[in-house]
Amino acid sequence: MGHNVVRPMVTESWMRSAAAGVRVDEGEAPITLPDDELGDYRAAHPLSLAIPLLEDVLGEAARASDALMAVSDEHGQLLWLCGTPDTLRRAEGIGFVEGSSWDERVAGTNAPGTALALDRPVQVIRAEHFRSSVQSWSCAAAPIHDLSSGALLGILDVTGGDQIVVPQTMAMLRAAARLAEIELARPDLEHPRLVLPGGSGGPRLEASGLGRASAEVHIGGRGHRLGPRHSEMIVLLAEAPDGLSGDEMACGLYESGTANSTVRAETIRLKRVLGEDVLRSRPYRLHADLVTDWTAIEARLAVGDVIGAVRAYRGPLLPHSDAPGVVKVRDRVHLALANAVVSSGRADLLSTWTRSVWGADDLTAWEALNAALPVASPMRRLAQAQVDRIDTELG
Repeated sequence: MGHNVVRPMVTESWMRSAAAGVRVDEGEAPITLPDDELGDYRAAHPLSLAIPLLEDVLGEAARASDALMAVSDEHGQLLWLCGTPDTLRRAEGIGFVEGSSWDERVAGTNAPGTALALDRPVQVIRAEHFRSSVQSWSCAAAPIHDLSSGALLGILDVTGGDQIVVPQTMAMLRAAARLAEIELARPDLEHPRLVLPGGSGGPRLEASGLGRASAEVHIGGRGHRLGPRHSEMIVLLAEAPDGLSGDEMACGLYESGTANSTVRAETIRLKRVLGEDVLRSRPYRLHADLVTDWTAIEARLAVGDVIGAVRAYRGPLLPHSDAPGVVKVRDRVHLALANAVVSSGRADLLSTWTRSVWGADDLTAWEALNAALPVASPMRRLAQAQVDRIDTELG
């Protein structure tokens, strides 16, 4: 690929691209939104409301430096592209056009696709691209999220030559993505919002615990990092919409289940964080519209969105906790996702899973990856070596 030293992020992206069957010599990215569908699709997409702002703050700068500003949706499909006529024409040569898909699984390593896969800003420089035809370009991309739900709306990208490989490009890109998020959160903007049925009537409470030593909660516009015990209590309360008695809470927190007085003291402290109206007693319960990152994984799996679930999974729930109730939830979510990845039979998902910290020793997933890869794939040797390693370790 022309680099003596390859960044780990790039290596992992190449692995995903190869596992998905992308060929290094493929010339153009595929068109997934033909011209006759593109207009209606763009008009209905939430990001359409941020395009005038993005054109203003980033589009003009891109044109001035012979680069392109591109905006893709949450699936990696390019919806808007702006640049000088000459730069747009050159980009057609690699299929970088409106309606094309730059998802890593079809276009190989590239900034919009890799930012989508990792859900964070990335830069891909020249020969770091997986496909040879793209290696004369460099690109930088950042995700745009819905601030109220945290949902990924799409990717903002700048693509050009060596002139964009400067720190200012990424700084400007991050700032423009943030401005777009703030613009889309304006209360006077009229666009469809996701309304969750069956709300409690209380405030919205968002809890994140995947891959974290302690949970983080957001309520009333304020964020709080909880201590380990309060993190465990939030998980138990989230799993019990009808509430828990002191004994039930103690059983979920402690092996012995006999620390009722400790539960009372911890609950009083947690109430100070969440508010008296949110954490109620007799029984202990949350009076809030609750959104958690671990139930979001299960919701994606329920509708068959294994790709989205893998992308959103940050690791096992409160991995250092040994509270019986937390262990039960952690195992339930992790095993459901692991089984869904294996059942998918998709080499790209299996490659992503087995290269994660939590999937590196998953023998079933390595075996499934070995079976899913084409016979001629050089990655089969790697997969077989991992199967042999785990077999040996398990005796």
